[in-house]
Amino acid sequence: MTRFDLAWLAARWAAGCWLLWRIAPVAVGGALTGRRRACSVVIPARDEGRSLPILLASLRDELGPGDEVIVVDDDSGDDTAAVGLANGATVLTAPPLADGWTGKNAACWTGAGAATNDVLVFLDADTQFEPGGFDRVRRAHDERGGLLSVQPFHDVPRPYEQLSAYFNVIAMMGIDAFTPRGDRRPPTGAFGPVLVTTREDYEAVGGHRAVAGEVLDDMALARAYVAADRPVTCLAGQGTVRFRMYPKGLGQLVEGWTKNFAGGAADTRKLTLLLVAAWVSLGIQATYWVVAAPWRSTSLVLVAGLYLAVAAQLWWMLRRIGSFSPATAALFPIPLVAFVAVFVRSVVSIHVRHRVTWKGRELAT
Repeated sequence: MTRFDLAWLAARWAAGCWLLWRIAPVAVGGALTGRRRACSVVIPARDEGRSLPILLASLRDELGPGDEVIVVDDDSGDDTAAVGLANGATVLTAPPLADGWTGKNAACWTGAGAATNDVLVFLDADTQFEPGGFDRVRRAHDERGGLLSVQPFHDVPRPYEQLSAYFNVIAMMGIDAFTPRGDRRPPTGAFGPVLVTTREDYEAVGGHRAVAGEVLDDMALARAYVAADRPVTCLAGQGTVRFRMYPKGLGQLVEGWTKNFAGGAADTRKLTLLLVAAWVSLGIQATYWVVAAPWRSTSLVLVAGLYLAVAAQLWWMLRRIGSFSPATAALFPIPLVAFVAVFVRSVVSIHVRHRVTWKGRELAT
């Protein structure tokens, strides 16, 4: 192996460090003090009867005078509306889905239109706040303005959920928010589970109506805010807000990541996409070397060194973004193969079939 080959290995490993150099969390401190503007929490919900009570319970002690919680029932087939009412939320029924709209965008737009306060907080129904977390998110928005986006800490209690490892890492890499230059240029996307904005900024960019047909509303909204010269801030939710993305089984996980991934790649800066691809290729090479070691002349010390370097780096990343097991990093070829397989499926669905399926609906891409 030449010095160039060794340098190329090192450069790809360093690309991963660059892309997730500093995962900035929501600042942990005391609650908001003094008078604060009342907020309207908007929760688009489709078949979320099991998740809603957890989120609403986590908000119960965090809301202040004048705050309101609006659940928009998006044609659910379960007891979502009844659960929302039983837990003290205002429940709206989303209107029949019009052409050119996705269900979530229509539900968010409906909720924003009914909201009575100047601060809008959009939450996915599968999120939940740690004690004091909602106040910390509100304070972060008060300090930064524009669009504040928080990626919740990902709970992965069942073995199949560990397969989300590479997806979570690459989703955070792809928006350019956590590099050493992350504070010097706007990110290329946002995280949809937690979004905070003022009504003034929301209406100035056109809100969810401006991204009505977008499958990845968070990416499109971030672009709209940047185009309107409004700041976009992306933070990590460890210690503040968490979620469990795909509790209904492997099929839901595959369907969800299929929806999210190839479209997100198309929105990524080209240089960033190349760095991500180079980093992923390092894991593929490490996996190939281990499999092919008995038939190759590559030093076993080098094979083991590369494998351990990739595993250690992945664990450094995963422990900051979710409850992933160290074994997931140690056995990284398994979630890597899952990532490659679902990514190929996503490319075919989005760029060949031009449609994806999510929660019983086919979405045009």
